[in-house]
Amino acid sequence: MQRRVSTYVYADDPILQAGVISQLRMRPEIDVVGSSDLDDVDVGIAVADALDEETRRILRSLKKAGVSHTIVVLGALDESTVVDAAEVGIGGLLRRSEATPDALVRTIQKVATGQGVIPPDLLGHLLGQVGRLQRQVLAPRGLTFTGLSDREVQVLRLIADGHDTNEIAEQLCYSQRTVKNVLHDVTTRLQLRNRSHAVAYAVREGLI
Repeated sequence: MQRRVSTYVYADDPILQAGVISQLRMRPEIDVVGSSDLDDVDVGIAVADALDEETRRILRSLKKAGVSHTIVVLGALDESTVVDAAEVGIGGLLRRSEATPDALVRTIQKVATGQGVIPPDLLGHLLGQVGRLQRQVLAPRGLTFTGLSDREVQVLRLIADGHDTNEIAEQLCYSQRTVKNVLHDVTTRLQLRNRSHAVAYAVREGLI
């Protein structure tokens, strides 16, 4: 039997909040809990007109309470809202007009497992913005979304293979000073402690 997803619902309108809660309580997949049980919540839902400062405050308070997965159901939702939502760590976005009980339950289940959910018609806009960011901001600086340049990845791979600074310099035709500068840049920019920590980061991110 599939585990029920523990869910907390907040809405800026008490009547709206009661309506969403009553719908979810009818679903065997969902366990609706109150604000006193936030320690055990899998997914927090905020229902509002827009992703304004009050909604952000609610989301911050949920995160502070230990709720790691959040969904917002908004009356108004466009591509700029998608970017704003990503910046504050929201896992799922739904328009209020499309938030049927079935759609809401599906979104809750996906977000609870760490998946992201946004309306399909906005996905193309988001991908377009990501592409522009890569082309206009990161690529001219020799960076990718991992935060590492190709040269930095090459150096980390050789460190992971057990090579010292002199051997890396010889293989890549760099000076030892250049190799040391590359490592310094990586550890400083990504706030890593040392070269071992940098290699661990690269492994975790699937870079090497």
